[in-house]
Amino acid sequence: MNTQTAVRDRYAAGAKSREDSLCCPVDYDHKYLEVIPEEVIERDYGCGDPSKYLHPGETVLDLGSGTGKICFIASQVVGSEGRVIGIDMTDDMLEVARRNEPLVANRIGYSNVLFHKGRIEDLALDLEKFEQKLKAEPISTANGYLAAESIAAGMRSEEPMIANDTIDVVVSNCVLNLVDNALKKTLFSEIFRVLKTGGRAVISDIVCDEPIPEEMQNDPQLWSGCISGAFVEDEFLLAFEEAGFHGVQILQLGEQPWQTINGIEFRSMTVEAFKGNEGPCLEGMQAVIYKGPFKTVVDDEGHPMERGKRYALCKKTYEMYRRAPYSEFFEFIEPRQSIETGSADTFDCTQTRLRDPAETKGSIFNPVFSVDTDTAQNCCGGPNAEAEKTGECC
Repeated sequence: MNTQTAVRDRYAAGAKSREDSLCCPVDYDHKYLEVIPEEVIERDYGCGDPSKYLHPGETVLDLGSGTGKICFIASQVVGSEGRVIGIDMTDDMLEVARRNEPLVANRIGYSNVLFHKGRIEDLALDLEKFEQKLKAEPISTANGYLAAESIAAGMRSEEPMIANDTIDVVVSNCVLNLVDNALKKTLFSEIFRVLKTGGRAVISDIVCDEPIPEEMQNDPQLWSGCISGAFVEDEFLLAFEEAGFHGVQILQLGEQPWQTINGIEFRSMTVEAFKGNEGPCLEGMQAVIYKGPFKTVVDDEGHPMERGKRYALCKKTYEMYRRAPYSEFFEFIEPRQSIETGSADTFDCTQTRLRDPAETKGSIFNPVFSVDTDTAQNCCGGPNAEAEKTGECC
């Protein structure tokens, strides 16, 4: 079975007339739908709403953008200072999206959406530009085929459709499951590649509670219907982790299954995952205290942390924990004397260790007696000296 052909043919038909079996019920914010033409809404298919997790000013990439509904919602959320890029491989879907883009832009007062033809597992190759080059040099021999491969490789390198480290948020709505299993690892690598450091993926897709048998995977109707290519719940999260993401978490999981086939339940899941833990491990004398509510947690690097204890972290991990989704679970302790990156020693992140309070106090730490001078002036010295004599000092 050629999964790409099965998907393209079915969604080309879905762009011309609505097919209810391709989507789950989703409660979108009605205020964003008011400016979107009914044609777009009617012929767009999904299982979640990743746009609700976007912020003003962000650059957003929508994988498998279809007729553009999520892009047009995102354009309103990110505002005129933001930017939205849609990627889809189906000409009929792109035609609907592009035809309606100026209508939406006119209604909201600005234009910030652009649609490209491409495959979501190959975000560097613009298929329309590639097609133009092939028209100039048609393939008629095996050597022509090899030359076309070389042209594509050059385009990926010299003029990528989506360049490295350029996107704040990658979103997708019920599309990743449609990619052939053999290409899913490449797909997640591409999502990671295009995101900026500190960027994130917010993906809504179909997951299942049991592995899908091979005979179901070989059914083109079930595959193009968002069934046979679905991830098992935990494997969906693991795919982000293996691609290098951290802070992977479930934002939404459908309470009721969308479909049940051969006893396997299929439901919608929205996952958020972050990029940004790359770089050297350097000593900063910083510490974190896990606040709870669990007695012990284990981070993505395999380090266990008990509630209430001070743990040593390298500078980059410390800064990562100060951002979402971690910051609310920790107290952060800076050293009295900061350490410049250029003079910092290497930090051993392979070990889990506690941070002695004396380390963060540094060389100015006096183990015999130390008092904050402002506190001394306000309490036990200066104007409060009389209170000290009478035992009323704080």
